[in-house]
Amino acid sequence: MSEPGGIELSATLRRIERAAGALATASVARMDETLPWFRALPADQRSWVMLVAQAGARSLVQWLRDGGGTADSTQEVSDEVFATAPLALARSISLQQTVALIKVTIDVVEEQVGTLAAEGEEQQLREAVLRFSREIAFAAARVYARAAESRGSWDARLQALLVDALLRGDSPDVLASRGAALGWSDAPPVAVAVGRSPGGEVAAVLHTVHRLARRVGVEVIGGVHGDRLVIVLGGAADPMAATGKLLPAFGEGPVVVGPAVPSLDEATDSARAALAGYRAAPAWPTAPRPVPAGDLLPERALAGDAEARRRLRHDVYATLARAGGELLETLDAFFAAGGTLESAARALFVHPNTVRYRLRRIADVTGLSPLTPRDAFALQVALTVGRLDPVVPVVTPPPITPPNRQTSAKR
Repeated sequence: MSEPGGIELSATLRRIERAAGALATASVARMDETLPWFRALPADQRSWVMLVAQAGARSLVQWLRDGGGTADSTQEVSDEVFATAPLALARSISLQQTVALIKVTIDVVEEQVGTLAAEGEEQQLREAVLRFSREIAFAAARVYARAAESRGSWDARLQALLVDALLRGDSPDVLASRGAALGWSDAPPVAVAVGRSPGGEVAAVLHTVHRLARRVGVEVIGGVHGDRLVIVLGGAADPMAATGKLLPAFGEGPVVVGPAVPSLDEATDSARAALAGYRAAPAWPTAPRPVPAGDLLPERALAGDAEARRRLRHDVYATLARAGGELLETLDAFFAAGGTLESAARALFVHPNTVRYRLRRIADVTGLSPLTPRDAFALQVALTVGRLDPVVPVVTPPPITPPNRQTSAKR
């Protein structure tokens, strides 16, 4: 007699139960022969596969008893067949590899149908095994889907923690350890981009970021903080161009890219600059998208960013002061004259060509041209900051002259 809802394979079921261990051993031996990657697995993972194979044989018996072998059956294979192995196995063996293992096991069972099936039940068992192989593959897919979902949630939390550490300015060791937990390869250069989040589920936002990054061929870590999306890029030869290809992941508004740094443990500086630029970006409505944080130095300085003030003071104002007083004087006269060369020349009592020469020198030493409106604005802010926060010159004390020995002797 068969179990209620089952099929008439009572003798066959008893034979399969008795042969479960032998079938699992034969299946693992076949895997070792035909799958090179299986031979390379550590011993503990190979033993997990053996346990799953044994559970699969028992699951086949139970599935047949529950009526799974009939042509019109909707009986599913329980996911518990994979519960004998830890979830770590799903991280070591891909779904494609798992399907290959299932195929090998089913092939071994099919070869043994003549031995396992009672007389007259061979064809029925063979058809039941084929249906079982389909159900076991679906069960494996469900297990991997849950593992991927769990891993995705955990990765999202790790990414958020790493971005938090960047924004707080945590130690390089903290950044390196959290990056390693995410599998970050730390390919140089590294840069941080900040923009508005498009809204919606964080997992969906980060999925878009990673999908676009794979197309571009760069490494990314992302996090949503309030209404901001923060992305760390690695391995992009041109971080600005790479960020431009990631723009669909951001919401509306400015996207600011911090300076490139050699590695993740130095990315705090890039993150600070990008955040300061993002806060100041509304003051430049026509800014390009994305925009380098360095191009927003005037707005950042006006918004109170100490680093922007320092850079304008040292890199622009102090550079002009060192290059000669006539450059600062000429720049003041040029701005006072409303950007008119002739008027500036009359105020300075020099030829207009002299003013042109000095303006070119200003552009050469600072990288900012007074003849370009945007650069002229940056130069004006730099002059203001430099005079409000003057650079204190380092005064070298005169050398101490030792007393004249002869004079001392006379005294």
